[in-house]
Amino acid sequence: MAGLGMLPRRWRHRCCSLLLPALLVSWVACQAPPVPAGEQPWDGQDVHIERSFVPEQCARTVRSGDFVRYHYHGTFPDGSKFDSSYDRGSTFNAFVGKGQLIAGMDKALVGMCVNERRFVKIPPKLAYGSEGVSGVIPPNAVLHFDVLLIDLWNSEDEVQIQTYLKPEKCTRTIQVSDFVRYHYNGTFLDGTLFDSSHNRMKTYDTYVGIGWLIPGMDKGLLGMCVGEKRIITIPPYLAYGEEGDGKEIPGQASLVFDVALLDLHNPKDGITIENQQVPESCERKSQAGDFLRYHYNGTLLDGTLFDSSYSRNHTYDTYIGKGYVIAGMDEGLLGVCIGEKRRIIIPPHLGYGEEGRGKIPGSAVLVFDIHVIDFHNPLDSVNITTHYKPSNCTVLSKKGDYLKYHYNASLLDGTLLDSTISLGKTYNIVLGSGQVVLGMDMGLRDMCVGERRTVIIPPHLGYGEAGVEGEVPGSAVLVFDIELLELVSGLPDGYMFVWHDDVSPNLFEEIDKDNNGEVFLEEFSEYIQAQVDSGKGKLAPGFDSAKIVKNMFTNQDRNGDGKITAEEFKLKDQETTEGHDEL
Repeated sequence: MAGLGMLPRRWRHRCCSLLLPALLVSWVACQAPPVPAGEQPWDGQDVHIERSFVPEQCARTVRSGDFVRYHYHGTFPDGSKFDSSYDRGSTFNAFVGKGQLIAGMDKALVGMCVNERRFVKIPPKLAYGSEGVSGVIPPNAVLHFDVLLIDLWNSEDEVQIQTYLKPEKCTRTIQVSDFVRYHYNGTFLDGTLFDSSHNRMKTYDTYVGIGWLIPGMDKGLLGMCVGEKRIITIPPYLAYGEEGDGKEIPGQASLVFDVALLDLHNPKDGITIENQQVPESCERKSQAGDFLRYHYNGTLLDGTLFDSSYSRNHTYDTYIGKGYVIAGMDEGLLGVCIGEKRRIIIPPHLGYGEEGRGKIPGSAVLVFDIHVIDFHNPLDSVNITTHYKPSNCTVLSKKGDYLKYHYNASLLDGTLLDSTISLGKTYNIVLGSGQVVLGMDMGLRDMCVGERRTVIIPPHLGYGEAGVEGEVPGSAVLVFDIELLELVSGLPDGYMFVWHDDVSPNLFEEIDKDNNGEVFLEEFSEYIQAQVDSGKGKLAPGFDSAKIVKNMFTNQDRNGDGKITAEEFKLKDQETTEGHDEL
């Protein structure tokens, strides 16, 4: 049956050949719900309407001139069925009040809400009258219709926008040619879901205003903020029109999109930098080629966290301006101060592009909140700042000197690493002997007792990329606040022992007390210690004297037999090879 009950009377002779397009498989079962038993007395003169269900919310009602889509059962008073849209699996679609329906149905539909259900009785004079429809509707037949309104629109309708959530801060809204990422639920006016990006767990990503979307969505998205949620209602002529779209969207369907905007950018965008905290003192700003250590939280524009160096308890360490990081971060890290906090907003073409990476979806704008811990350049040397120097500063530290000093060691961000003051004892070294990192060795030179200075050491002169596990981070710049407390002058380079007086021409005989022509370690040690105790000689300060003396003995014991003979024994000025430079 091709919708006989809905046809105007003047079409009744053509009704049997009229085919209605199958537009929508009803979400209602093929049989409509039963009509309540009770009904008001009817005089049979006009249309009788019983509103069996009215939705709580009714944004608009049918007016003459509106286009409607509805389901119906058509029966005679005895309950026998003559027609049903449910049987055809498609709604009946028509304009109201324009002669496309029988007069009684034109009247019955006026004032209906979407999802409203009406039980309608139409007298013959407002249906097919005394002629009826041959073989289908007998003459003077009263017709009963159980009607469910599915959709309603007017040719004058425009896109309707209802914003129900808008963030307090909205720095930017969608403009034509912007690229957006959003989630949506797509329903018909009756609430039937036809599509959802949430179900696919993937945003819908598109340009706006350049024809990639249906016209109504192009218009409905304009002016949205990231984080905003709005309902966009689109009439068919700004959606999929008479043809619909495949099996999911029937022709002439109004569409309702519940949209949440997650992301927004324009292909012409550069990075955006928002300074959040800049130190008052900034002696140096980062440049291309510098090596940075920084913490960060990485989020999407909607606030979704995708990564954090804080969660790993380890800074991100990298060169900048050399392509080691994404282009937007390379640019955003230039010109920062140590201790600075800034927000860097990076469009996808300067981030991870259309493909994304890991937890970062394709075409996503990235937001990095960074905190710069330190930076240096591989060409940096030790930086020394003297805070105090005594007026009498004539003896300066040099290689070989034995030094005692206090220090506080920290990172560039002020994090304390170590302090001899808190330990209550000095740090003691022989300068130039490799007992401290190279940068400290350099920083302690040419210093006088009582002097205080700050020594800043780049990692390649400190603990390098590895650092010291649990103590010093890898690639960390170190800051030492130093006070030199004591300086014992060392020996000339290459000496572990020197004479204060002239050397005896009979030195070997003096050492060989038993005059047997052989000197053993014990004899040698006793003699050298006696010279030191009497002030005639001096051992290099800062080292284990026993080890020095043993080393001196070993150097004189040329053949390694545990004793020195007169033939083996030589003074420094008699040496012809390097390495045997004592005495």
